[in-house]
Amino acid sequence: MSTSFAQRQLNGVSAGSSRNVAVGAMRSARSFTPAMPTRSAGAKASRVASSRSRVGLKVNAVIETPSMRYEPGSRANASSVLSIILGGGAGSRLYPLTKTRAKPAVPIGGAYRLIDVPMSNCINSGLNKVYILTQFNSTSLNRHLSRAYNMGGGVRFGGDGFVEVLSATQTPQGNEWFQGTADAVRQYCWMLDDTKNRSIEDVLILSGDHLYRMDYMKFVNYHREANADITLGCIAYDDSRAKEFGLMTIDENRRVTSFAEKPKTDEALAKMKVDTTVLGLSPEEAAEKPYIASMGIYVFKKEVLVNLLTKIYPLANDFGSEIIPDAAKDMNVVAYPFYGYWEDIGTIKSFFDENLKLCRNPSLFEFYDPQSPIYTSPRVLPPAHVEDSQVIDALIAQGAYVKKAIVNNAIIGLRAQIGEGCTIQDAMIMGADYYEGDEVRAATLARGGIPIGIGAGTIITNAIIDKNARIGKNCRIMNVEGIEEATRDDEGVIIRSGIIVVNKGTTIPDGTVI
Repeated sequence: MSTSFAQRQLNGVSAGSSRNVAVGAMRSARSFTPAMPTRSAGAKASRVASSRSRVGLKVNAVIETPSMRYEPGSRANASSVLSIILGGGAGSRLYPLTKTRAKPAVPIGGAYRLIDVPMSNCINSGLNKVYILTQFNSTSLNRHLSRAYNMGGGVRFGGDGFVEVLSATQTPQGNEWFQGTADAVRQYCWMLDDTKNRSIEDVLILSGDHLYRMDYMKFVNYHREANADITLGCIAYDDSRAKEFGLMTIDENRRVTSFAEKPKTDEALAKMKVDTTVLGLSPEEAAEKPYIASMGIYVFKKEVLVNLLTKIYPLANDFGSEIIPDAAKDMNVVAYPFYGYWEDIGTIKSFFDENLKLCRNPSLFEFYDPQSPIYTSPRVLPPAHVEDSQVIDALIAQGAYVKKAIVNNAIIGLRAQIGEGCTIQDAMIMGADYYEGDEVRAATLARGGIPIGIGAGTIITNAIIDKNARIGKNCRIMNVEGIEEATRDDEGVIIRSGIIVVNKGTTIPDGTVI
């Protein structure tokens, strides 16, 4: 088979029953499929396996049921929609995970990367015209995209679909880096007039660092039925993190009347409090979630987007803080409510928390869904090997090896090596990019070195161990001093919100206590 199922879907080719082969869930060490980590919850695994074996059984998608669904009155043509995924800036709040990679390339869920979420949502929504705008540390992101989603086009793949990476570049018109979300799109605005985009009517702007499952064509249909100039994806939100998002107020027709990007003061925040029953919430739910937060995803009419970026606001750099607040004053800007699971992966804490939530049974978000799976790069790896170990609420990715260890509420990533007598609790082990053979590992130990993986007798809790790290024997990585913030780049260790992060490729000597 020369192309993956994700690639065939991207180009409109039906794969029939091959869906489960390409992206099926691996639920035990004895069943292997290329895309999904093992989940330790045996009872749930047996129920899922049983339900999938029944011929003709209708399987419902694992999507939270909204209190008020939007069903389009007419279906838009997906070929007239262009998707633009923003690769993000330097990702300083996710440092050091973004030290050598772009934010959308950060691994999540054991076997995936953040970019897989919007890419898969596009594929599952029938959208096959995708640009990804990148700037910082884009090498690993570009490599992943080329492996997971076909970067070619034309006759070989059929139709007019494409996935293309557009990097910040110097032109006769300018030699600046992307200055913000709006400026990034502006610098490639000329592409909207390209011959292959002549049929585009609407442009879908997406972020590469969110966790959610969404049918984008419902979003686009809503936008068209409302005859909106701009449509903003939004969710009802509580007081806990409202200041971290763009907030809006809307009228009874869901037209946006005001927009504030990340209100800085309590007074500014109070002005954005609304009655969210207009979104279909019950009075009780509306009382708990009195804010309407922007998801950072937008649909623009193509001509509106071009005019905003090149004529009306030619110097504006950001959609959320500059263009949308002003556009809401005199243009038809409407809100599209989303009722499913959604989370912004913007900080080390949110990244860590969301990964550990995936270990729950049942999980609030499942990467595998029979109707709309999350795709990733196809890999040829053996099943996870778990030997004489205690595993509770964990995801163990393919190629991992766990021997006589305790793994509790943790993610064990691709090719991870967990030594004998280890305890991994409330932690994320990202694994490795390659295997070290037995001879290489023995030679490394013989010369006093440390092989890739977690050494015997080590205890790790409340920590993220990035790829290719070499953790020695009998280490204690558990923030014994209760430090909230620390930067120890010379040691390859960063602490953020009390969470220890061991940098990619770092070596931690035997017996180290952190």
